[in-house]
Order: sequence, then C-alpha cells, then structure tokens
Amino acid sequence: MKQRHIGDTEVSAIGLGGMPMSIEGRPDEERSVRTIHAALDAGITLIDTADAYHLHADEVGHNESLIARALASYGGDTSGVLVATKGGHLRPGDGSWTVDSSPAYLRAACEASLKRLGVEAIGLYQHHRPDPSVPYAESIGAVRDLVDAGKVRMAGISNATPEQIRQAREILGDRLVSVQNQYSPAFRSSEPELALSVELGLTFLPWSPLGGIAQAGELGSRFAPFAEVAAARGVSPQQVCLAWLLARSPLVIPIPGSSRPETIRDSAAAVDLTLDEGELAALDRA
Repeated sequence: MKQRHIGDTEVSAIGLGGMPMSIEGRPDEERSVRTIHAALDAGITLIDTADAYHLHADEVGHNESLIARALASYGGDTSGVLVATKGGHLRPGDGSWTVDSSPAYLRAACEASLKRLGVEAIGLYQHHRPDPSVPYAESIGAVRDLVDAGKVRMAGISNATPEQIRQAREILGDRLVSVQNQYSPAFRSSEPELALSVELGLTFLPWSPLGGIAQAGELGSRFAPFAEVAAARGVSPQQVCLAWLLARSPLVIPIPGSSRPETIRDSAAAVDLTLDEGELAALDRA
C-alpha cells in the first residue's frame, strides 16, 4: 500500500469511509467487521467516521463503536491505524441531519467519542459541518482547545468554504492538518477548496469520491470516459476514479465508503493504477 501524510502521520493513500456501515441500508455487523478487516488486510490505515453515523436516535456513535470492535477483533497489528472522527453533526432519528457546533456540544461530543473509540487522544478530530447559529471562530476555537487539552492530536475541518479554511488556519495554526469536502466526478464545486488546501499544505480528503452510496455503482454509466479508461485498463470505473483523484495532488487521500469486503479491496487497488496524461485530461473533461 502506498503512503501519504496527514500532518506528521503517514497513512495509506486510500482510506475507508465508515458511514455506509451505520446509516440507512446498513448491513449486519458481521459483514461490516469483515469489510473493516478486509481494508486492514489491504494495507488501509486511515478509517474515517463520525459520531453522527448512526440510524436511530438512541445509538449515537454507532459507527465509532463498530470500528472500535472491529479493530479489537483484528488478528494483526492495528497500532498504525489512524481513526479520524468528527463532531458537530447530529441525527435526530427521523432520517434528517441537523447541526450543533456550539463549543459545549463539541466538548461533550469529543469526550463521548474518546470513550467509544477507547483511546486517550483522538488521532484526527474534524469539525463536521458549520452551524449557522454559532460563529465559526467559536466552533474552531473549541477544537483548538481540545487539541491543547491533549484530547485531540490533530485537527481537521469538513464542509468548509475557502474563507472558513483560512479562518480555521488562523485559529489552529499548524494544528490544522486536513480539509474534508465532497468531491467526485459528479460534484466538482469544491475545486477552490481543493486548490487552497494544496496551497496551504493541508491534506484534502474527498468524501463520497465515487458519487455517494446510491450512485457509486453507476459511476461508469454516468461518466463514459471513466468506463472507457476502465475497459482499456481492465479495472473498474471506481478504481479509475480513485486513481484520478490521487493524481490531483500528493495531498489528496480519497475516503470511499464501503460496506462490503470486495468493494474496499477494489478501492485499495487504485493506488497501483497510474493514469497517463491523456487519460487524465479525458477524465477532467468528463
């Protein structure tokens, strides 16, 4: 598995997004654990989660707890695995998503995530989504305080605008190491955030890099150039998509969501697919 960096930490160039294993349409726990173990077997050492990845109101942190159990039951060494989690998003249990980025909530959410993950400090804690009712500086200040208190080792932000990235950098300084925004062939409006992250030396973590749970399987039929390159290379359109993202910058680490061992194995293989300039140009135009 090829490696890239988040802050001072070396991780796999492809991560595993845990959300599909805990929200609507989730599989049974046994299959989810096999999926996480398959990711580890493939050399993946970055797992992305959040306290809001759950289905029912009484199971906040479902995905964090699932990942902790899967790591504990894995037969190999997991000391090099970076589990990145997030706080500031909520699911009331009716299928909706809400936000609470108040400092009080973020402090409480971080404490709860620490317990569920069974760690003394969270490797990467990300502010999940801006809250219109809370000044952004207050939310990021709370994350800074968690780093200062030793509860968080590295800080990240998600769903941020260029202005918010710059503001977070001013507040957190070198403690800010990553930006996680949506980016895929179907969603390219985060191009300014990607460019700014690279300019500032921040790792960019594209979420839903294959187009999201409902559309990842249709990537090739929706974007013909990805299917054409895939056919020529004898790989899946999804693998081509992840290789395309990896080629954008050494600071890009895609985190495709998965709930099946075979899909995360296919995603992990993208690190060995090097696209030529002509292929990349065709995919850029798709």
